[in-house]
Amino acid sequence: MQVEDFYKTVTEASKGSVIKEKGSKFLGHVFPVSTEQEVKSILVALKKQHPAARHCCYAWRLGVEKFQYRVNDDGEPSNSSGQPIYGQILSYDLTNVLIVVVRYFGGVKLGVGGLVRAYKACAQLSLQNAAIIQRPIEKILFLEFDYSNMSKVMRVLKSNKLTISKQILLEYCVLEIGVKNSQYDTVKKHLQTIPLLKVV
Repeated sequence: MQVEDFYKTVTEASKGSVIKEKGSKFLGHVFPVSTEQEVKSILVALKKQHPAARHCCYAWRLGVEKFQYRVNDDGEPSNSSGQPIYGQILSYDLTNVLIVVVRYFGGVKLGVGGLVRAYKACAQLSLQNAAIIQRPIEKILFLEFDYSNMSKVMRVLKSNKLTISKQILLEYCVLEIGVKNSQYDTVKKHLQTIPLLKVV
């Protein structure tokens, strides 16, 4: 199984283009999220912003190695809205993201096929307008060692192009470093060969 070192997400909340279909208006919104609680708060706020909207359909995906996701049709026919929105999240290979499409009903029913096309197109345009970024998937290593081994530790860090995210210099040297998934096992083995070193 291939180990992934990066994931893609959005950097900030953004509005997509508005789509009009037979009098109905669809407004797309994209948000970076990291918890279900964030999702709930955003949905509450959006519904307050659009009190006259008939539907507030959405899909989200969370996690960088193990994924959670949810889709919601919010009263639209089953699988006509949340699933097409989620399909666009998968198409762009994104995570830690929420897409909400707000629909103002225009009086004409679109049918399941028309709804699928409208929600998919709105989600797609919203992602085209979003700022998408690639971020590293890292595991954290905590190192504790005697100062006499500093040069050996630094040699391992330098040869693997690792950076120190936190350091405490007291009686012993304590470092926190982020290691890419694909490097993790190799780096940990190298560090464990250095005397007086605790690797957590």
